Amino acid sequence: MTQIDETRDKPLEDTIIEKASEENQDEALVRKLTLRIGIVCVVLFSWYIASDRLTPYSSQAKVRANIVPIAPQVAGFVTEVDVAMNQIVEKDQVLLRIDPDNYELAVRQAEADLEQAGQNVGATTADVSVAQASLVEARARLQSTEARSNRIIAIEDTGVATDAEVDRAKANLASAQARVVEAEARLERAKEALGAAGTENPAIVAAISRLEKAQLDLERSYLRAPDVGAVTNARIYKGYYANVGAPLMTFISADNVWIEGYFRENNIEHIDDGDEVEFVLDAMPGRVHRGTISSIGYGVGDNNNSSVGKLSTSEQATGWLRDPQRFPVIINVPREDTRGYLREGGQADVIVYAGGNFLLNGIAWVYIRIIAFLSYLY
Repeated sequence: MTQIDETRDKPLEDTIIEKASEENQDEALVRKLTLRIGIVCVVLFSWYIASDRLTPYSSQAKVRANIVPIAPQVAGFVTEVDVAMNQIVEKDQVLLRIDPDNYELAVRQAEADLEQAGQNVGATTADVSVAQASLVEARARLQSTEARSNRIIAIEDTGVATDAEVDRAKANLASAQARVVEAEARLERAKEALGAAGTENPAIVAAISRLEKAQLDLERSYLRAPDVGAVTNARIYKGYYANVGAPLMTFISADNVWIEGYFRENNIEHIDDGDEVEFVLDAMPGRVHRGTISSIGYGVGDNNNSSVGKLSTSEQATGWLRDPQRFPVIINVPREDTRGYLREGGQADVIVYAGGNFLLNGIAWVYIRIIAFLSYLY
């Protein structure tokens, strides 16, 4: 009877042993899986910390360009609008015209006043009138060229403008200055022809000043493009009354374009001027472009006002953890393979190769290409 009971109990013992063995195997599997997950987490965390400093990445990057509000210096009704919305324009191309009738009349009146003053002192003033007109035109062109060239020369050290663009800006400025000097010389020769009595006569001097003012106003009734670029926000028609200083359209330069990437304050430590950059433009999904670091911003504002003369600002993420401040990093971009796609305000993803680590650079190289592929989808 005892033997029968032992036989019956044996399968139960085997079952208990088997279950215990299975539990031990499950526990060992869980421990192995937990260990592997922990190792992966440590590796990923270490990679994140290292890559965030040596190959920093930012999705907060935008295309920037020089922007010039086109505002008249004289008032009047618009008689001609010679450009359309988003049209490409050339340097000095006429954008719109303000009714010149009043200003032409003022020129004729000033010429008549000068002629009358000349007759009163017995001098010939025709040559003075022509020379004065040439000088006014030369000075108007110099003012436009000077503003455009100084913007380019001012950013020479930042690397945003190429050496060729800076040299061309300096040459254009020197040429415009030379034309003004030449026009001034012609005017002086014409004044000398009036004789001492003419050039020193108060009536002659006042008449010449009125003529210069009238000719300058007439020249300003033609609004011209300051450089090669595009015109946008041109929502005016013939018959619109233009006020002095009120912008009528916006000019965006096509020559001075760069990318402004906003990087967290704790990952710009190793970024230096000249570091290699790869970026993806939303306007060109699937393509990776190369650039170089030009400079790093030294300050940001605390509000959303980033107008001229104010510090630039960046978007701040909100959450229960404070996001580090972001600073603008200026990036030179190639013009050849991005021409026509660099639009002011366009978005980009940027990764910087700030360190010489082969492994991290390789991972970053793969990562930015994954971003390029995903840019087709978002």
